Amino acid sequence: MGLSAADLRRGLDALALVEPAFATGLATHGYPEPRTGMRGHVSLLRTIVGQQVSTASANAIYRRLEALIGAEMDPATLAATPDEALRAVGLSRQKISYVKSLAGLVADGELDLAALPADDEEAIAQLTRIKGIGRWSAEIYLLFAEGRPDVWPAGDLAVQIEIGHLLGHDERPAEKLVRSLSGRWSPYRGALAIFTWHHYGRRLSAKGADKAPI
Repeated sequence: MGLSAADLRRGLDALALVEPAFATGLATHGYPEPRTGMRGHVSLLRTIVGQQVSTASANAIYRRLEALIGAEMDPATLAATPDEALRAVGLSRQKISYVKSLAGLVADGELDLAALPADDEEAIAQLTRIKGIGRWSAEIYLLFAEGRPDVWPAGDLAVQIEIGHLLGHDERPAEKLVRSLSGRWSPYRGALAIFTWHHYGRRLSAKGADKAPI
């Protein structure tokens, strides 16, 4: 789902009127492409599998898990799968506990990913009940999978770096400051987050660096 190109353009145009630095950034690097994900437990499962491993390793583990459980990753089946079988596909003991936390909450109906609260903070609180899903992962899910327009992942390193760069800070601002500064950017903070990743990537590419963290 995620924010559409029209959503991003509308939000960033509004922000450019509020913050001249954002207007300059848009003029320099243009509008970002949409970033989307799929709603549901599979997206969160992929997030867990991908933690602290390379993309290639995560994909290989997920393929083996998919072969074991099935493409739909039925939560009840996953919750009932013996730990030994999950270890055999490459999941660590810790990740097995995370996977089973997600599967159990969904299978038991305690977490309904099709009907998360409309309030972003309440939705984040529900998602972070899953072991292994912290605030950043919950915010990214809400932004990419649900397209919530005002989600603001202030703890993201690239967001912090680029907000500091755009606003002319001498040092990377801490999460607390990035969050407090964002009040005037509501209700378009989701579009701004996507723009900071885009701007960061373009700026590094211009310097010959590889890529942005996200």
